[in-house]
Amino acid sequence: MLGALVLAAVTVLVAVFVFTGPDPDSPVDPPGPPGTGPLTVVSLGDSTLSGEGAGDYTADTDGKDGNWCHRSPHAMVHQIELTGVTESVNLACSGAPSRHVGLGDVTQYTEPSQTQQLRELVDDHRVAAVIVAVGANDDPRFSRLISECFTSWFLDQEAPCSDRIKQDWQNRLDAMVPKVVGALEDIKQVLKDAGYERSDYELVLQSYASPIGPDIPEKWRNLNGCPFRTEDLRWVAETGATTLTEALRSAAQQADVRFLDLSRAGSGHEACSGGDDASEEWFTRFTVRWDDLKEVERATHAVQESFHPNAAGHEQFARCMSEFLATNDREAACLEGEDGNLHAAPATPSRADS
Repeated sequence: MLGALVLAAVTVLVAVFVFTGPDPDSPVDPPGPPGTGPLTVVSLGDSTLSGEGAGDYTADTDGKDGNWCHRSPHAMVHQIELTGVTESVNLACSGAPSRHVGLGDVTQYTEPSQTQQLRELVDDHRVAAVIVAVGANDDPRFSRLISECFTSWFLDQEAPCSDRIKQDWQNRLDAMVPKVVGALEDIKQVLKDAGYERSDYELVLQSYASPIGPDIPEKWRNLNGCPFRTEDLRWVAETGATTLTEALRSAAQQADVRFLDLSRAGSGHEACSGGDDASEEWFTRFTVRWDDLKEVERATHAVQESFHPNAAGHEQFARCMSEFLATNDREAACLEGEDGNLHAAPATPSRADS
């Protein structure tokens, strides 16, 4: 008898729910990130994510009032495909070090902390993924080292620039790691303060692809393309980029975030690797914006685009990142497949010569 009464009561409740449904005025939290607004993927970091080298920079980041962040609509973040994501926001800024990506009273080309900007962004965006590329502008000063190698070639100095660089290179990498970890922790803290659980979003640190390599045809190792000594080209590609990647891998592990290895992503597609035909290259060659030389305030940025991923490079990196984000893997490496495109492959530590 009691069982029959219980069954009847359940039947009535089910009938009421089916015919009336839930209260339409009751707020329903969408799955995933909290808050309101579109699902969004965000990039934080330096020139490799801002879009330096990809061209068509937004007017407000192409020198206006001193802002040279050089954000491009072709930047990788705008080409990432992730289920449910409908918007992309690029907060990366050329030349940014870790302290600008993290929290703090630091400006880069007039802009405040990128993580502080992220804090404001979550007011009206639901952040599903944050992509970070940072560290090269800390102690390694990777772009400056490439400039030093150019100077070595130009002045025809007796010793390759890499001979000087490698003397304290590992010390520089060791000093960089805690700074990158700190920036990543700041990102996690800002999202936590906004009500995010770690399962609500993806946080990926990516490394850097070498823009130059040792197989450049001799006729292009000059101001028309890639003015470097072969010894320095080999060191940058085979040692500099790979050891920088291993240091960043360590930072990602310490911060407990995902990691994407790009150290070999540009192999065969470096600047000048195509010789007379640059159509398959994913990086800019030595580039001068000649019109900028006409204005004093712009002249110092006239070669800023040189040796950065071009639009085709950003498209390839976005393809690999999209594949990686679709998995649950903690680490992966971007490698060229048989179809000529980059794909996310199982990660293996990079090897480098001393």
